[in-house]
Amino acid sequence: MSRKEHISETPATQYLRRCRVVFSEHPYQYEEHGGTTVSARELGVDEHQVVKTLVMQDEAGKPLIVLMHGDCKVSTKNLARQIGCKSVEPCTPEVAQRHSGYQIGGTSPFGTRKAMPVYVEQSILALERIYINGGRRGYLVGLAPAVLPTILPVTAVSCALAG
Repeated sequence: MSRKEHISETPATQYLRRCRVVFSEHPYQYEEHGGTTVSARELGVDEHQVVKTLVMQDEAGKPLIVLMHGDCKVSTKNLARQIGCKSVEPCTPEVAQRHSGYQIGGTSPFGTRKAMPVYVEQSILALERIYINGGRRGYLVGLAPAVLPTILPVTAVSCALAG
């Protein structure tokens, strides 16, 4: 019997365990600026199932999280219109890290330093399983997207652009 590789806890996995969410752990070889293309290839899954966690801000500088398919981009104009803001833009890496408590490339929507509204591309909720960052570079967790609304303050939006 092979021994499972030990993965230390992150604020994200602690949060998921507190919420009693069943999840699988998927470590992979992280590549700088590789994004979801690398994680999907390393895990052997469709990049559409790999969900990226993006820390953005509105025109007043209020932070928010957007969960998007790995093979799509966010239409910030459509997102702003749907959430009643004038504009939405990505945070700088330093600001994103300050809000989330996570390093860029390892940002998870679970167990963030600051409570932020979470906007999820609605088609993600229709998937059977997603792979999302577990709070560290090179580490994804697999779970049923149906649990997201039960453990996060999510609002479904439609703002995906083909990648």
